[in-house]
Amino acid sequence: MITASARLAHVPLNQQANLPWQQQLRLAVRSVDQLLGELQLSAADFAGTPIIDADFPLLVPRAYLQRMQPGNPSDPLLLQVLPAAAERLERAGYDHDPVGDGAAQLVPGLLQKYAGRALLVTTGACAIHCRYCFRRHYPYADSAAGRADWSAAVAAIAADSTITEVLLSGGDPLSMSTAKLKRLTDQLADVPHVRRLRLHTRWPVVLPARVDDELLDWLASLPWPVTVVIHANHAQELGPRVADACTQLRRAGVSLLNQSVLLAAINDSAEALCALSETLHDCGVLPYYLHILDPVAGAAHFDVPLATAVELIGSMRSRLPGYLVPRLAREIPGEASKQVLA
Repeated sequence: MITASARLAHVPLNQQANLPWQQQLRLAVRSVDQLLGELQLSAADFAGTPIIDADFPLLVPRAYLQRMQPGNPSDPLLLQVLPAAAERLERAGYDHDPVGDGAAQLVPGLLQKYAGRALLVTTGACAIHCRYCFRRHYPYADSAAGRADWSAAVAAIAADSTITEVLLSGGDPLSMSTAKLKRLTDQLADVPHVRRLRLHTRWPVVLPARVDDELLDWLASLPWPVTVVIHANHAQELGPRVADACTQLRRAGVSLLNQSVLLAAINDSAEALCALSETLHDCGVLPYYLHILDPVAGAAHFDVPLATAVELIGSMRSRLPGYLVPRLAREIPGEASKQVLA
């Protein structure tokens, strides 16, 4: 018997981007050998031999893979997702909870770090596995906000009238079906002091087909102003389909911001960062934060020195209008807000 996944695999690569997002995710690349093979590369092309981290497996949708340059082991998109031997190296100060999620948990999956805002860890699933992810070790199985159909998390929000904004994060909230997202927001709509909703998601960048009619109708129907914070680190990630997805989101009444992470050998140059900001603006997205790498175990090789980061922001300011220069920031556990560094 031929499975659905096998049938999908025979769809030509240039037509797969037209499939529904669920089917595209089933076709995602999940092995290092397959990823390198499709890019005409081998392990010998890398100084550190690629490895598979059993605790954080590779996952790359083909819509994202198609934006990588074949034959280029330094491709900035490839380096964000390729497991590297450097992940096995231990470094002091890099741990499994770099931003204090555990201490901030009110009930399973509901975090509060800053006044007036609460964050729902909606799911552990993502459209892509970025090797620098600060929640790559998060205990999703024990901290699922969706357990018991959100009741504990929504009750905790309802009990605190100072919470006026709810953030949906993860994992990635758009990994859930739109129907499930609607069930959550229907419950939040009964909480009178919630005034704003924010979604943090990489889906419109990684797999823009997720921005479908059902999602847009749901967003347009919500009773609050909605901000969607996307996550792109390099201009090469922002192709025509991403631009179209962003246009559709804006037409649904959504405000669009972008957060990036400063990553060694990927976007740690003024040229790369300026190109990212200008391309984001072309897509109707404003740069928001440029984050210093969160010190999560397994990602130390992505770190960029703070002095270099400050110099890069200064260079951006000399080249771009102020509204295209993101704030350089880092998250420090226990602080009342993110620390803005430049």
